[in-house]
Amino acid sequence: MSQKPPPKQFVKTPINGVKHTMLVSSAKGGVGKSTVAVNLAFSLQNLGFKIGILDADVYGPSLPKLLNLNEKPKSENGKAIIPLEKYGAQCMSMGFLVDEQTPMIWRGPMVISAIKTMTQKVLWKDRDIIIIDMPPGTGDTQLTFAQEVKVDGAIIVSTPQDLALLDVKRGIQMFDKTGVKILGLIDNMSYFKGDDDKEYKIFGESGVEKTAKEFDKQFLGHLPIHQDLRISADNGEPLTYTEPDHEVSKLFKSIAEKIKLSFD
Repeated sequence: MSQKPPPKQFVKTPINGVKHTMLVSSAKGGVGKSTVAVNLAFSLQNLGFKIGILDADVYGPSLPKLLNLNEKPKSENGKAIIPLEKYGAQCMSMGFLVDEQTPMIWRGPMVISAIKTMTQKVLWKDRDIIIIDMPPGTGDTQLTFAQEVKVDGAIIVSTPQDLALLDVKRGIQMFDKTGVKILGLIDNMSYFKGDDDKEYKIFGESGVEKTAKEFDKQFLGHLPIHQDLRISADNGEPLTYTEPDHEVSKLFKSIAEKIKLSFD
């Protein structure tokens, strides 16, 4: 009886200048992942980590808007790229290299090449954690990070809606199969608090928490729909940086403190 060949072993390259690499993924678009990733990054900075933020969504980069950054990165000797800096964070995004309204009409190999450039040819310097804002889905970008980049863990963000959770479950299984440790799940847009101080569960209730339990993953916490979070994102001023004592910033801090335990 023939034996199955052993699973392929991939050589994973660490990102130079970075101690820890953490993915923030959703598998489903439209769940507020990029806003969560950036605010979570500055929550970790508030806990004393030196952070970097890499926007890995080549087709729909969000970091230029979320940080109000419109400069083009400089190059060292025409080979390496110097990341931009904002609010103490080192930052990189394909959105810094192309015009905001230019569509990226690229096939998979070009996307993979762009990801390799941003992980191998950017001069990240003395960072404790780099937060990677992943695109939706389970495609080329996800496989490139899972198979070729040394990743210390992934956070999965979702709304509690059943439709979003279908994709989240696929994302969990993708990370499990590729050997990427899932640090936990975040329930975003969990509720809206009205003027009557009641919490309205617009997208359903407890779906993310139940999914975390189903797959034996840590549940990290709930984040609400809040106008201040939206306004700060549109203005390029992350709430957790500008207002660390805001009620929503405190929820991010609680999640960041749980993540911190994975890197201590």
